[in-house]
Amino acid sequence: MGTATGSAFDTETLRRGIEGHTPETLLSLYADDAEMRVVDHNSRPSHPTVLHGRDKIAEMLDDVYSRDMTHRLEDCVVQGDRAAFSESCEYADGVRVLSESMITLRDGKIVEQTMIQAWDE
Repeated sequence: MGTATGSAFDTETLRRGIEGHTPETLLSLYADDAEMRVVDHNSRPSHPTVLHGRDKIAEMLDDVYSRDMTHRLEDCVVQGDRAAFSESCEYADGVRVLSESMITLRDGKIVEQTMIQAWDE
């Protein structure tokens, strides 16, 4: 993975935001009108959690990155106006989380994200 230039998606900013516990850095990658759909054991595919706009996404990112856990960007693939990435996380007590995201880009910013996550229970 390298740093994308111009209006392309900046994968290095994605890595720094995820691994550095900096929700502000991650939020910089989202368009103002971005939408995030989350599917997990609380939000099934037929009724995902949907966050509209950067403010709502910021609230979720602030919550997640304030927790006592590590985050690591595993893989990221960018092709045109689409990208996908895997993130692995581990809470201090050893509980692990894996999330997979598919994103749509506009001018190098995330406008749509679908995240599927699972964790040890």
